[in-house]
Amino acid sequence: MEVATINKNKQKFTFQRNVAIIGVILFIGKLIAWHLTNSDAVFSDAMESIVNIISAFMGLYSLYLAAQPKDENHPYGHGKVEFVTSGVEGSLIIFAGIMIIVEAVDSLLHGNTLKKLDYGILIVLATAIINYLMGYFSIKKGERENSVVLISSGKHLQSDTWTTLGVVISLVLVYFTKIYWIDAAVALVFGSYIIIVGYKIVRKSLSGIMDEADPNLLKAVVEVLAKNRKKEWI
Repeated sequence: MEVATINKNKQKFTFQRNVAIIGVILFIGKLIAWHLTNSDAVFSDAMESIVNIISAFMGLYSLYLAAQPKDENHPYGHGKVEFVTSGVEGSLIIFAGIMIIVEAVDSLLHGNTLKKLDYGILIVLATAIINYLMGYFSIKKGERENSVVLISSGKHLQSDTWTTLGVVISLVLVYFTKIYWIDAAVALVFGSYIIIVGYKIVRKSLSGIMDEADPNLLKAVVEVLAKNRKKEWI
């Protein structure tokens, strides 16, 4: 049983490490797209990717700690650290959303001329697809392994995907209409969206730290017990 647990922890650690490495690569791709397009929305999306990288490495560290055996100072193990890092990650998502909104408002007030949008669209769209797939697999693995870190990391990646798609949409619209304020307006909307996502992650992590009751989980446990109950059970 202990060997199986160690193997699962190693698998989670390896997966999160790959997420962190891919996050760095995608960040570089977005910086290239920003350099080509001079788009404030792309720049904001790239800055949000820094949060992805920080969160991925924090998740990596938390999985390492959570895998450590219980000791004298932590008789119940180190599993709670996942809730702490998940809360920090949610806070970083909120900060990124605020940053995107600030950049978008600045663009609306002062204006900005974009360039080489065709190359920028292709690069940013590619990062969005990769982000979403990584988020999907992270959530699925987190659900299988009951890992808060992998689930919150996956949701973060997917929230970043929607932000990136918003940037792609704005670039496409600007490319065809030459209405440059669209770029900032779309970034403003998606900045607000990821703030909401970040709040939900923080809320869930706090409920885990505080051992808040989960009615849905309790209901599921009761249903399983009722279905498998034997007459001799008390």
